[in-house]
Amino acid sequence: MRKKVAIIGAGNVGATLALFLVNSGLADVVLFDIVEGLPQGKSLDILQNTAVLGIKSNIYGTNNLNDLAGSEIIVITAGLARKPGMRRKDLLMANAEIVGGIVKKLAPQCPDAIYIVVTNPMDVMAYVTLAVSGSKRQKVIGMGGILDSSRFKTFIAIELGVSPKDIETLVLGGHGLYMVPLVRFTTVKGIPIDKILPHEKIELLIKRTREGGAEIVSLLKTSSAYYAPAQSTFEMIRAIILDEKRVLPCSVYLDGEYGAKDVFNGVPVILGNQGFEKIIELELTEKEKKSFENSTEEVKSMIKILKEEGKI
Repeated sequence: MRKKVAIIGAGNVGATLALFLVNSGLADVVLFDIVEGLPQGKSLDILQNTAVLGIKSNIYGTNNLNDLAGSEIIVITAGLARKPGMRRKDLLMANAEIVGGIVKKLAPQCPDAIYIVVTNPMDVMAYVTLAVSGSKRQKVIGMGGILDSSRFKTFIAIELGVSPKDIETLVLGGHGLYMVPLVRFTTVKGIPIDKILPHEKIELLIKRTREGGAEIVSLLKTSSAYYAPAQSTFEMIRAIILDEKRVLPCSVYLDGEYGAKDVFNGVPVILGNQGFEKIIELELTEKEKKSFENSTEEVKSMIKILKEEGKI
């Protein structure tokens, strides 16, 4: 029997993820959005696409959260994008209210669900999800590290003119500007990247990776990235459904690991059908430790704002 996966938000990321998931045949999907007709229309379009491919998967669009009851995996993509003139605190408060409100209603109906959080600021929204749901920490996971690693891998592949399949990268820390790419764990067919590229070129690639989302926004003007985020989320879902025990960089609740406590941040984990099964702790250099600490403090500062405002 296929798993039931709920996707909250039928925007670009949510709808693209629904397409990838339905076409894989791994799960049946319930696509939720508050805009009437939006999830229903996109779900019908995706369903018709399965007939072309000859795939038997089901997808259902709804505006009613009760239809998500019994979902085994819940993906949260819903939230506001930052608008011109909007303060970071305003965006933080608005998305915490959206995510927290949804999770509060869903938690009793999906008591054993694994949550994958995509909504930004992702690390903080994952913290909100854990606090409101009352789930075990292993069952709340933020998507960010896979996307950041894929961007780093893409830019290295372009620079060297090689297949990204032969590149291994690892990115720790918060999603976005506070990510911590680990150059010494980055290889091309086993060859350390610093043996192939000069330091200055690697630093430029890291900078472009950190600004990867902003680069896409500047080109699209009215939208942000969604194909790569959706594919990254799909990789997490596949690892969970198939119990693949994949080692993937994800944002998880840290309780002393990497010297961090009561915060979400990106670290390598083993992902299986129970959520994240183990955090892999690496011995970091002093420079890497400092960068990771800076990333952690940035997330903590936003969590503190939400606590002061009574949002969590």
